[in-house]
Amino acid sequence: MRKIAIATGTRADWGLLSGIARALAARSDCRVEIIATNMHLSQRYGHTIDEIVADGFTDVTKVEMPDSTDSPAGTVHAMAECMTGMADALGRISPDMIVILGDRFEMLATATAALMMRVPIVHIAGGEISEGAIDDSIRHSITKMASLHLTATEPYRQRVIAMGEAPERVVNTGAIGVYNLLRDPVMGREELEQSIGLQLKSDSLLVTYHPATLDDGDVADRCRALLDALDLFPDSNVIITYPNNDARGRVIIDLIEEYGARHQGRVVVIPSLGKKRYLSALHYVGAVVGNSSSGIVEVPSMGIPTVNIGIRQQGRLCSDSVIHCGDSADEIANAIAEALSPAGRERAATAQNPYSRPDTLATIVESIATVSLETLKTKKFYDR
Repeated sequence: MRKIAIATGTRADWGLLSGIARALAARSDCRVEIIATNMHLSQRYGHTIDEIVADGFTDVTKVEMPDSTDSPAGTVHAMAECMTGMADALGRISPDMIVILGDRFEMLATATAALMMRVPIVHIAGGEISEGAIDDSIRHSITKMASLHLTATEPYRQRVIAMGEAPERVVNTGAIGVYNLLRDPVMGREELEQSIGLQLKSDSLLVTYHPATLDDGDVADRCRALLDALDLFPDSNVIITYPNNDARGRVIIDLIEEYGARHQGRVVVIPSLGKKRYLSALHYVGAVVGNSSSGIVEVPSMGIPTVNIGIRQQGRLCSDSVIHCGDSADEIANAIAEALSPAGRERAATAQNPYSRPDTLATIVESIATVSLETLKTKKFYDR
């Protein structure tokens, strides 16, 4: 039986990884160990380790690290603490492999610890581009440390191969978030409205705005411009979720909390919706606004528009339902107006999502459960 560690640091990546974890745990030839770190352990960000436990994984290994990383130096110190904790966790668990998703700084620390301890890495969602965030470099760094790659599209698969990874170790699975979105049960409108304390109408907006870590602009000014744009839609109720705990994220939290307090009854600010409420909300809102990767990867499959702000996600493969705009209040407001217009809604309703495949979960699980462990121990640079 192979022992598979799955590392998770945020509500977002657990929402993607939870179905994979359950499917692997259901196999007789796999044992799953969950390692939770970063935002999962923070009360400020919703203590979302509770969601992992609720999903049936009660014996979770915790790797503590600071939950506030409001400066680049603070992020580095947090990474160092995470790396130390991951080394201890991997030493205790002694897994045959570790599954890492995406491009977060805590996952770079995790991958580095795994590499040095000779634990083979399975990397989900490599080959993607997000030019406005340091995550772009982190993602490619993890790719070079990983031995098995599960990409969300064929162009991303080809990019990983171009980075010197052997084609037989790079599998196009489609995006697991899209697969989950189309299959997971959701809450009814009234149940969701009661849960969040806000009525949802056809022109309601779901907003998530993160710091663009390679943007030289002032994050407070960027966030204020978004909030000023939202003021121009007084009839649209708004759900705003917290950003990740990237550098300068606390500034955004303070601003959106103040905004929510000023607009009670129209705006609700929630640290973490959790997977079920987030997927449910996508069934009832008119558009998603912000700069989260979810707006580009998953949301198009719901047939609603995404307003993608600024440079954070620049370079990602996108559906025609995604409306890109600059950072000013006028640009954001114009994009929201387009999204809520009949033409914007019609375009989103018929747009194809390049991240969607019907067999995503099965392909991911089969790849992880059956790959030869011996072949993952070493790798050669692939020159094509």
